[in-house]
Amino acid sequence: VDHEDLLGPIQEYDRRVHEGIIRNDEHQRGIIQSLQHLHDELAHYAAPPVIQPTLESLKPSRSLFSWFGGGGGNSRGGPVGGSVPGNLPRGLYLFGDVGSGKTMMMDLFYDTLPPSVRTKTRIHFHNFMQDVHRRLHQIKMQHGSDIDAVPFVAAQIAEQANVLCFDEFQCTDVADAMILRRLLESLMSHGVVLVTTSNRHPDELYKNGIQRDSFVPAIQLLKSRLHVINLDSTTDYRKIPRPPSGVYHTPLDNHAASHAEKWFRFLGDPETPEPHPEVQRVWGREIIVPRVSGRCAWFTFDELIGRPTSAADYIELMRSYDAFVVTEVPGMTFRQRDLARRFITFIDAVYESHAKLVLTTAVPLAELFVSRAEMEESMKGGPAAGRSVEEAMSHMMDDLEHNAEQLSKSNLFTGDEEAFAFARALSRLTEMGSKLWVERGMGLESQGGKKERDDWAKTRSRQMEDSM
Repeated sequence: VDHEDLLGPIQEYDRRVHEGIIRNDEHQRGIIQSLQHLHDELAHYAAPPVIQPTLESLKPSRSLFSWFGGGGGNSRGGPVGGSVPGNLPRGLYLFGDVGSGKTMMMDLFYDTLPPSVRTKTRIHFHNFMQDVHRRLHQIKMQHGSDIDAVPFVAAQIAEQANVLCFDEFQCTDVADAMILRRLLESLMSHGVVLVTTSNRHPDELYKNGIQRDSFVPAIQLLKSRLHVINLDSTTDYRKIPRPPSGVYHTPLDNHAASHAEKWFRFLGDPETPEPHPEVQRVWGREIIVPRVSGRCAWFTFDELIGRPTSAADYIELMRSYDAFVVTEVPGMTFRQRDLARRFITFIDAVYESHAKLVLTTAVPLAELFVSRAEMEESMKGGPAAGRSVEEAMSHMMDDLEHNAEQLSKSNLFTGDEEAFAFARALSRLTEMGSKLWVERGMGLESQGGKKERDDWAKTRSRQMEDSM
């Protein structure tokens, strides 16, 4: 075996510190020791061969209630596919805020897995669950819907992964909650070792979810079979200073591109800043995300808004990313209602999920959804007649709530609702451009940074779990 293959997480951490890629941190070093222990255990662990379940064993049991119950053997409640092997190494559950080094830790562990591990898989947990539901559906189509498909799927996955690593474990959905304990237990019964990161303690998962009782056994399983480790320390690992400019840049001049670039590097993953494309799926459709770094996604306006997209698409994006850069935003006349409505829906989704937004725009914010010509037209003969467009625009921005009522009476909007949505979007853009909004969760707050950041991470992860 090549000596390189036997490097463990600690040696790899030392190497990266020595090369100046990351800085030494004693709190982190203690956690990496736990990764090293598991690495050493895996070097002497051989996962058992996967035994495929038989169709006969998976016919429904007589009692409907055993589906929820804790019965043994192959009843629908107990361990499926046999009991968990006694020599199965305990996995790891690493949880912490944004900036606590979760991705870096997982890289160290996954990149140095010993050669005794025959198969390994690393996947974002949300994508993993989408894949599981797709496989369950296929099996039910093939063998009838009364079959218990979970053990089949677990056996398929176990074939591909003696060690299964999840990024960002969370439960956002009642369909996931109903099967998670049985799925995880079934994977473990095949000798699969689980390592996962999350932004909250297992007890906090699926906090306000529908039928949470059916998920509690999954929490107990995670706590009894994985070491739960809190990553939070006082250090934030984002090393790039915050760009001095605000998040919105107008007009679309030579500086617009470098503005977007700087913010993308700051909000993305400082260790791998080079963008890569990703694909997210929603309702069987694909959303192509052209440029991604860490948890930051960058679209041009046309890539994001110029095609038919819906609130469901935007909510899916909010689950996957914490920050968005949208460049080349044109001024929209209110006659281009489709574009304006879509962009407003996107702004609302970003605001409600506490994510961050960077824009490069052709016109100032006040003129984004209503052109100057339209504003002039609507002022003729009205209460604002005689004012300059500049005055009218700044007056409108000063007190959007009250002005929404006046706006709704102008001929610019088809009704109150449209005027209010427009005014609210502008007011939210103003709030999302504030220093407080941008720095929240980044560990940059000048006073009480740690608490601010924790509160932000909690709000953000709660919102993601509760948007079911």
